[in-house]
Amino acid sequence: MKNINWLQEVESRQDVLLKDLFRILEVESVREDDLATEEAPVGPGPKRALEEFLAMANEDGFETEQFGPWAGHVKVGEGDELLGVLGHVDVVPVGTGWDTDPFKPEIINNRIYARGSSDDKGPTVAAYFAVKLLRELGVKFNKRIHLIVGTDEESGWQCMDYYFQHAPMPDLGFSPDATFPIINGEKGNVSAIFDLKLGETLEADNHLVKLTAGLRANMVPQDATAIIQTNDVANLSKAFQEFIDEHDALSGDSSIEGNQLTLNLVGKAAHGSTPEKGVNAGTHLSKFLENYAFDSKGAQDTIQLLARELFEGFDGSKIGVNYTHEFMGDVSMNVGIIDFNDVQGANIDANFRYPKGTNPETIQEQINTHLLAYDATVTMSDSKEPHYVPGDDPLVQTLLDVYERQTGEKGVEQTIGGGTYARLMPRGVAYGALFPDSIDTMHQANEFIALEDLFRATAIYTEAIYELTR
Repeated sequence: MKNINWLQEVESRQDVLLKDLFRILEVESVREDDLATEEAPVGPGPKRALEEFLAMANEDGFETEQFGPWAGHVKVGEGDELLGVLGHVDVVPVGTGWDTDPFKPEIINNRIYARGSSDDKGPTVAAYFAVKLLRELGVKFNKRIHLIVGTDEESGWQCMDYYFQHAPMPDLGFSPDATFPIINGEKGNVSAIFDLKLGETLEADNHLVKLTAGLRANMVPQDATAIIQTNDVANLSKAFQEFIDEHDALSGDSSIEGNQLTLNLVGKAAHGSTPEKGVNAGTHLSKFLENYAFDSKGAQDTIQLLARELFEGFDGSKIGVNYTHEFMGDVSMNVGIIDFNDVQGANIDANFRYPKGTNPETIQEQINTHLLAYDATVTMSDSKEPHYVPGDDPLVQTLLDVYERQTGEKGVEQTIGGGTYARLMPRGVAYGALFPDSIDTMHQANEFIALEDLFRATAIYTEAIYELTR
């Protein structure tokens, strides 16, 4: 099959590919802890999406297996070695700012708009379709293939913890959940949780009732809200509007009820591994509030921490954790969740992506050393360690060769701050589905995947799986 035009084979079947993809995109698969049950531990949506995916594969004649409510795989091929292709059908929360229904996919200007279209339902279906196409062409595989589908990638990865307690670890594989040419390095991932108590009462005319922003640690907060009790509501509201007018990337509004002022600020969401691509509504709102005095030390500390030490400190340098690795690059930081109220104080989740050469213990020590002026307790979440597959590994070389043949572009090694299931496999890499010239809308409003990118990625996956099973 050396002379086959893989892209042509995909495009001739695009109606079937789109039908498969739309079927999965239509399932609302956001994690909902308030609806969690023993049968659906991260809520009903992710489990329903998993079952729909496996049902689709069963209807296509594949053998499938489901592992509790957490994960499943599609099985094909024979051989001693096991090739894993790991994707996920859960998605991040919708957020605000959508122009279409995020779970009613639409094709507009040759783009598929839907939550999960690029992260990660679109790429996962593309990889599945690649296997389906190869089977249709009569290809015999010399390895077993498990197309593995998880339901908790955007949160705690409990799905893969459960899956690999009951299923074998692939000998090699890839996750279609990042960018081409290849991602053979992934930074570590850990959150620092800042806990600030209310502390002493201060002499001030303003009282901060609430300051909130963010949906997940791995998303740049698009929306933030502050509720303030003050006798100067009119002037504060006017100043807030002037603040918005001075910043082209921000929008928002305010409302007054008696002596209570509510401020709503809208920035731009982005993936937490690339915080510089977003506009963090929470830290920007704190930058505005920094101009005013509040009547508790906890409120003052929270605002100043966000506005001075965490505001746009994407490399962590403002809190002393910056570090650069020769190949894997810089530490990055995203202030993903802000939750202050006038009863309990504040919890702030700052999510770090870190290369080899540093670690959570070092990051915690550096933060504590740098923030001695703040009455804050810092604890670290569970972490994922940095992951790297050498560039001369045959897996990496095969996948880069396929990319170069199909695109005519040079394939190079890359490291990302985002974490994919690839890191679970000792010889695992991330591979597509976005291209270097793609518009990345992962975790943003109006998420989309371009039809051209979907078809190109599917063609690359088809040839890649073919070559890896020769």
